[in-house]
Amino acid sequence: MAEISAGSARVSIDEEGYLIDPGDWSEPVAEALAHSEGLVLGDEHWQVIRFMRGFFDEHQVIPDARFTIRHLADQGLGTKARSRLFELFPYGYVKQACKVAGMRRPRGWSTG
Repeated sequence: MAEISAGSARVSIDEEGYLIDPGDWSEPVAEALAHSEGLVLGDEHWQVIRFMRGFFDEHQVIPDARFTIRHLADQGLGTKARSRLFELFPYGYVKQACKVAGMRRPRGWSTG
């Protein structure tokens, strides 16, 4: 187990960089996690992250990529939603989007 600094806060992460406790998530934590992934978060990243956090808060499960893609499509990206998601998070939905959104690493999902 390791820690990551987010401003004055320090939060625990596992050996792959995912939060141990998703309740530790905050926007500064997301910025720190994104930085560790080589990402600079823009408005579209935040749109995805906030959707994922809202879905998780409502359903207590990590949204599958298809729900996030559908959300982006409904926000005006249409058929380009899938490719845009993977442009925003080029190392994959689980590897980057779930991590930055403060989810635990989903069991049984590939890192793609």
